[in-house]
Amino acid sequence: MSNHPIYLDCHATTPVDERVLAAMLPYFTEKFGNPSSISHVYGWEAEAAVKQTRETLAAAINATPEEIVFTSGATEANNLAIKGVAEAYFQKGQHIITIATEHSAVLDPCQYLKTLGFEITILPVKKDGIIDLTQLETAIRPETILVSVMAANNEIGVLQPLAEISAICRDRQVLFHTDAAQAIGKIPLDVEAMKIDLMSLTAHKVYGPKGIGALYVRRRNPRVQIAPQQHGGGHERGMRSGTLYTPQIVGFGKAVEIALTEQATETQRLTQLRQRLWEELSQVEKVHLNGNATQRLAGNLNISVEGVDGAALLLGLQPVMAVSSGSACSSTTTAPSHVLTALGHSEKLAYASVRFGIGRFNTQAEIDIVAKHAIATIQSLRKQATLV
Repeated sequence: MSNHPIYLDCHATTPVDERVLAAMLPYFTEKFGNPSSISHVYGWEAEAAVKQTRETLAAAINATPEEIVFTSGATEANNLAIKGVAEAYFQKGQHIITIATEHSAVLDPCQYLKTLGFEITILPVKKDGIIDLTQLETAIRPETILVSVMAANNEIGVLQPLAEISAICRDRQVLFHTDAAQAIGKIPLDVEAMKIDLMSLTAHKVYGPKGIGALYVRRRNPRVQIAPQQHGGGHERGMRSGTLYTPQIVGFGKAVEIALTEQATETQRLTQLRQRLWEELSQVEKVHLNGNATQRLAGNLNISVEGVDGAALLLGLQPVMAVSSGSACSSTTTAPSHVLTALGHSEKLAYASVRFGIGRFNTQAEIDIVAKHAIATIQSLRKQATLV
């Protein structure tokens, strides 16, 4: 590992915390039962572990355990929420609202529903990446059944005003879904105080395993109906069939438990590291911060650099640091980040952007190394550009 670059792509994924791995291991070999097998001790052990995680996740967002539906990740949770509501409330209306900076796991299901006859409104965001609440109010119509706005943006780290959005939705009797994949364990989440009806979660952004997520589905005031998108066995109260993957579920619970315990101190530490990095990079001419300066995830820093080629910038950074220019889920495409273009950036400037995802295991010494190399790379590329 010593030859590997410094990992600063924690919005793409995080390493599994050793404490999480230790909690998971017995459920691969010793306690390997199927939690649906309730006629013997192996099933009972697995069922108890699943129940414990359900309680942990529910407590983390102030829900009840019965409102937690396990999925394979946030992408499936988003699909289940959006398509499930669309199918269940089809007779009430066929209009859904979201915003331009959403993850593709929200935008793509919406586009799919559009092919089925649903009308999708994609609202723009302000230059700092935050939704315009007045535009949202105007966009809601009698046939609107769902508003989907993510809690924390995966590229620019911006935190959306969830309570204010939900208040508008409640007033108009519209369901509110939020993709909280990047938010769980990092910012306070309370589905009752924030009046959220559906919330998508995942483990691998918070030092848990990949392949496990959850969807919170409100059971009262109002009771939310969703049509299952996967059939076969009636697991998860009929909302998501499939044998539950106990080791991953245990890891999810442990990861969230650790994150909540350390949330206050870790938020402070990550904020300090982010500010230290930004203070250094901001001294370079024409380096721009993307997203609201304060209303953002503690470990997120997203910048755009004028006067350099985007591909050359990432290539120059690679030997020292592992960073990205946008969402890991769309990194194979040649198009510029839709999030950055939604902020008003030109394609060229959007390409010349870097997302630093600072995490639990990063140190101040690493941040200093990253800052020094990034500045040197930018200056070198600009010098080369003037010689061409």
